[in-house]
Amino acid sequence: MSQTSFDIQRAAVIGAGTMGRGIVMCLANAGVAVQWVDNNPQMLEQAIASVAETCAHNVRQGRIDQAEAQSRIARVTATADYAAIRDVDLVIEAVYENLELKQKIFRELDGLLKPEAILASNTSALDIDAIAAVTRRPAQVLGLHFFSPAHIMKLLEIVRGAQTSPAALDAALALGQRMGKVSVVSGNCHGFIGNRMLHPYVLEARKMLLEGAYPHQVDAALQGFGFAMGPFRMYDVVGIDLEWRARELSGKGQDAPEVQVDNRLCELGRFGQKSGNGYYHYEAGSRQAEHDVEVDALVLKVSEESGFQRREIGPEEILERCLLALVNEGAKILQEGIADSAHDIDLVYLNGYGFPAEKGGPMAWADQQGLADIHQRLLALETRQGDHWKPARLIGELAAAGKKFADSETV
Repeated sequence: MSQTSFDIQRAAVIGAGTMGRGIVMCLANAGVAVQWVDNNPQMLEQAIASVAETCAHNVRQGRIDQAEAQSRIARVTATADYAAIRDVDLVIEAVYENLELKQKIFRELDGLLKPEAILASNTSALDIDAIAAVTRRPAQVLGLHFFSPAHIMKLLEIVRGAQTSPAALDAALALGQRMGKVSVVSGNCHGFIGNRMLHPYVLEARKMLLEGAYPHQVDAALQGFGFAMGPFRMYDVVGIDLEWRARELSGKGQDAPEVQVDNRLCELGRFGQKSGNGYYHYEAGSRQAEHDVEVDALVLKVSEESGFQRREIGPEEILERCLLALVNEGAKILQEGIADSAHDIDLVYLNGYGFPAEKGGPMAWADQQGLADIHQRLLALETRQGDHWKPARLIGELAAAGKKFADSETV
């Protein structure tokens, strides 16, 4: 049951980068007054201008009228420091992915804000409990993982910490509804639902580059299945350099064979669509991904240097490995109680990751195949490729009982 103290009318957003801008627009569009804080005044000024420009664009497109545009802009106020936001009902932190920085911000906010304010982080993977632990209000700390661009993408992952209260969760769900989001509650684990499942999916795609496939072949198979885009086009859109820089900073994972193609592309300044070249080539001002033979040559070189005997990899194998990687991780998420239902996992993949709508989502797709069949296919992959393909316990249990993921809602 929602408490009246969690009626969110005034919010603050920390950070004026891309995510901060999108989140501010989501709130302002939903009628919430927003105070916006960033320690770089110039960046904040540019961000306010970009919100006004987006509103003007929506007026030109006939989506809203001038009066509505003015109301939205009027709801947003630039603020120089935290002192000005002490009375807000909710703060959403949207700075870059660094746990120490987020903890520092939450510690400061906790000491300043009214006791009933909710503190939320827009992290895409970090530990919500580690963030909540530095505050005296862990029951009012949660994750609000918006997807980029936040004012366009429908999905909102609401991350429940170990101590997040039901009332705070209800308030976040109500806010999601006001913003017109598809809101899914996730438990706290690395990557939550969506990015945790994305990891093994992308890992298989990258391994297949080393074993014999090319980026355009992997993407063509998945786009043929109905995905909005394959993993390598997705990386070009997001920026290949984001993970590369994160690996450099953390000093972890940079030597793994499967990221060597990414590393080599980034060393050549091929960061994706934004730099005109990534896994694909882009003509100036175009978003059209064009097959680039230089990338094929680079893949071949990295693969051979890593000691792989290349072989022909067809679209069937690409689909089998990428889809079953998603399903198996989804089953683990379900058996751990990170997601409340298979349907919630499907909502995440349909609304945040471009899974084909007519297939219903990865878990619904697996149910259509029959879980006994999925179980056998995973066992075959485990025999051929190793332990990481070991089927999730839940798949074996449901298959043995003749049940589906749809029957297995966690309590």
